[in-house]
Amino acid sequence: MLLGISGTVGSGRHEAVNYFVSKGFKLLQCDGSTQSVADIIDCVTPRWRENFVVLIHSLEQLIAAERRPFFLHLTLDAPLSLRFERSGSKDLTQFVQASDKRVFQEDGARIFSRAQVALINGFETINKFEHALETLDIENPTRMRPDWDAYFMTIADLAAQRSNCMKRRVGCVVVREFRVVSTGYNGTPRGVPNCNQGGCKRCNSAQKSGAGLDACLCLHAEENALLEAGRDRLGATSVLYCNTCPCLTCSIKIIQSGITEVIYSQKYSMDEQTAAVFKQAGIHLRQYHPPQQGLVSV
Repeated sequence: MLLGISGTVGSGRHEAVNYFVSKGFKLLQCDGSTQSVADIIDCVTPRWRENFVVLIHSLEQLIAAERRPFFLHLTLDAPLSLRFERSGSKDLTQFVQASDKRVFQEDGARIFSRAQVALINGFETINKFEHALETLDIENPTRMRPDWDAYFMTIADLAAQRSNCMKRRVGCVVVREFRVVSTGYNGTPRGVPNCNQGGCKRCNSAQKSGAGLDACLCLHAEENALLEAGRDRLGATSVLYCNTCPCLTCSIKIIQSGITEVIYSQKYSMDEQTAAVFKQAGIHLRQYHPPQQGLVSV
């Protein structure tokens, strides 16, 4: 893999590079005076199974590296007061001006916003910072190429974005032999005003989770996916991915459909009942735990 590191002035970029070098990563230089980004990519491509690390200096370098499937971008930041203390500078105004220049005049903000993983380095010691870097599990291969769980759960999360239910957004995908059979998201039936337009009085009344379900007009994501698939397209090899653990009502429909495994990411209020009925029916239920992406709290 090729790990690119970016960050604000005094955020610990060089310390992070040193840490990864100590873990066996090979340091590559890309500052205009040594190797160009094209040289680095040419170097890494035939050796992508090895680990390399490079500091990201420009948006142009980053965009070029992002095209490769072996590239991962980690960005760092830290509180201003701590970054100033680390810099050894005597003039706070000059430090702030230099920091702002990096962020707002040298494409820093656009570079940082494109990172897959971001870490706030507010740690008091190098040892604590290095421990945080270790917990990121940077070398996890699913960060660069999602495994099947990550792939299908991402599709479920995307489906959830179509939901306008006033209670929660839920997305679902039904898979058979690693191929998508159907997707679904929660909302009111066809022809009925959308939930966020007042179509479901129960959801718009802010009732607690699990309460008043008998008055709810919204179809759940799992129900929509099952209706879309139809029993004839399912079978003993079908798997259901849902970004939220199915409720008890959906669970009995999942059982009846012939699905044999259910994978979810977020918990719900009746997980124990769902797990119990799935166990009776011989359906495998498990929670998906992806590596942390975006801003990571350690």
